[in-house]
Amino acid sequence: MYVIANQAPAATGIPGIEHVTLAGSDDGLRRISVWQQSLAPGAATPPHRHDCEEVVLCRAGAGELHIGECIERFGADMTVLIPADVDHQIVSVGKEALQLVAVFSATPVATWLPDGAPIELPWRS
Repeated sequence: MYVIANQAPAATGIPGIEHVTLAGSDDGLRRISVWQQSLAPGAATPPHRHDCEEVVLCRAGAGELHIGECIERFGADMTVLIPADVDHQIVSVGKEALQLVAVFSATPVATWLPDGAPIELPWRS
């Protein structure tokens, strides 16, 4: 299958985060995953890391990327680059939802807490 109808992001069980996997291993991909997420104002991902690179395209809203002591703000039409194996967190800091599309250099996408405990994602990756 070469064309997939996109679904709308849906609630995930993580407060304030809606998600849809646009493409990944379940769709026959072997090296890439693409996610779309919406973070409500004030919502945040848990601090986490992946063993692959991540590129996040911001479509709307305002956010912060937290990596170690570094906090970088970003907004619509900006791209966030996250290296592999780096603990990070994305926080929605605007008055509207933060709308993101994330591309990962792996599929499925493995995710860990900073202490190394695996995170079971509530969506297909």
